[in-house]
Amino acid sequence: MTESKEVRLAHDIYAQIGGKENVDKIIHCMTRVRISINDYSKVDIDALKNVPGVLGVIEDDTLQVVVGPGTVNKVAAEMVREAGVKLGEPFPRKNKSNKEMVEERAKEMQAATKAKQKKSKLRSVLKTIANIFVPLIPAFVGAGLIGGIASVLTNLQTAGDIGDSWTQLILILNVIKNALFAYLSIYVGINAANEFGATPGLGGIIGGTILLTGMTPEAPITNIFNGDPLVANQGGIIGVLIGVWVLSIVERNVRKIVPNSIDIIVTPTITLLIVGLLTIFIIMPFAGVVSSGLVGVITSVLDIGGPFAGFVLGACFLPMVMLGLHQVLTPIHIEMITTTGVTLLLPVLAMAGAGQVGAAVALWIKCRRNKQLTNMIKGALPVGFLGIGEPLIYGVTLPLGKPFFTACLGGGVGGAVIAGIGGIGAQAIGPSGVSLIPLINSGHVVHYMLGLVAAYIGGFVFTYLFGTPKSAMEPTTLEGDVKLEK
Repeated sequence: MTESKEVRLAHDIYAQIGGKENVDKIIHCMTRVRISINDYSKVDIDALKNVPGVLGVIEDDTLQVVVGPGTVNKVAAEMVREAGVKLGEPFPRKNKSNKEMVEERAKEMQAATKAKQKKSKLRSVLKTIANIFVPLIPAFVGAGLIGGIASVLTNLQTAGDIGDSWTQLILILNVIKNALFAYLSIYVGINAANEFGATPGLGGIIGGTILLTGMTPEAPITNIFNGDPLVANQGGIIGVLIGVWVLSIVERNVRKIVPNSIDIIVTPTITLLIVGLLTIFIIMPFAGVVSSGLVGVITSVLDIGGPFAGFVLGACFLPMVMLGLHQVLTPIHIEMITTTGVTLLLPVLAMAGAGQVGAAVALWIKCRRNKQLTNMIKGALPVGFLGIGEPLIYGVTLPLGKPFFTACLGGGVGGAVIAGIGGIGAQAIGPSGVSLIPLINSGHVVHYMLGLVAAYIGGFVFTYLFGTPKSAMEPTTLEGDVKLEK
C-alpha cells in the first residue's frame, strides 16, 4: 500500500532530527509542527530544509518545521501516533543504564545552560504567549467566521434584504460563536495554568472569576481604589494572565507547607480564596487601567499617524511573522475587541499577507520559465489569498531575498490605505486576507477590500520592477535542472 505524502513527510522529518528518541514532545499551530528536541547535535537543519514538503525551518526554543495549513495537522498527528503519544504529551524515553542517564543529564544541563545564556527575556515571553494562544487559533478562526456570517445575516435582515425567518439561524450561529468568546477568559486561564505550572482547573476558575458571575447592579462589587462598581471582564485577558501567574506562585508555595494527606482539600481551597480575592480587588482594577491604556495608545497611533503609521505597521508585520513575534499581538487584539468591539490593528496588519500575494503573482508572471518556482507559487498562493502567509514566506519570497522586502513594501501600501480611511476593524480574530472579510465591522467591508487591492498592486509593482532576482528567471524543470537555451 502506497503511503500518503503526510506519512512520508513525517518519516522524513524524523530522519533528519535524530528520530523519535530525540523528541520530547510535539504540538502544532496553523502551519508549523513545533518539536521540542532533546539533543540539537543530532539535528541536520540543512537536510531538514531540503526535505520535499518542508517549506521552512525556524530554530527557537522549539524546532518549528513549516509544512503549510491542513498538512500540518496530518503530519503532526502521524508523528505522535508513531510515538504512541498524544499531541503535547512527553515522548517515551528508552531504558538506559545509570551511566548513560548521568551522561545524558549532564549534556542536557550543559545545553540548557547555553540556551539560557543565549535566550532573551523577550524570547521567553513570546514562547509563553505562543503556548497559551496557539492552541486556541483554530477556535478563533472557526468561531470568528461563524460570528462573521451571523453579522452579515443580521445586517441583511436590518436592511430588509432577508426576512424574519432567518432570526433562528442567526441566533444559533451567535450561540456557537459565543461558546468561545463569552468564556474566552476561562480557556485562556486553563492554558495559562498549564504554561505557568499551576493546576489547569484552578486556572480556569481564575479566568472565570473576571466574569463576575452573580454580580448584579443591585449588588455590585466595589473597586477599592475609586469606589466605582467593578465591570465584568475588567482587565480582560491581561488580567487573566496576571491572575493565573500569581495563582501558580501561591499554589506552589501553599503545597510546600500542606501535608500530603490533606493536600487535595486544603491546597486548592486556600489558593483559590487568596488568588480569587486578589484577582477581584487588585488585579482586575490594575489590569483594567493597563488594558485601557494599551488600547488607547494603539488607537491614538493609528489616528494621529494615519497613513504613515499604517505603512510602517503593514510593512513590518511580515518580518514579525517570520520571527514568530506576531503571537505577542494576540492578547492585544482580544483586549481591543473586548474594550471597543473591534480590533483596528488586525486589518492594518492583514495587508502584509496581501502584499506578499501581489509579490508572488509578479514572480509567477516574470519567472514563468522557472517551473520549480512557479509550481511552488501555485501551491502556496491559494492559502496566501486566504491569509495564511508562511508557505509563501518560507517557500517563495524569503529564499529569493529581494521579493520578501518588496512584499513588505506592498503590505505597507495596503496598511497606509486602511489607516488613512480609518475606522476599519475586525470583530473577531481570524486569518487575514480574503478570509477576514466576514469579520470586518459593518460599513467598512468595501474599504477593507480597497486596502487588499492596494496591497496586491503594491506588492506586484514593487516586485515586478525591483524585486525579481535574475537567477529566478532562468528556465528550469520541476526538478530544478537548468535548460539549455537554443
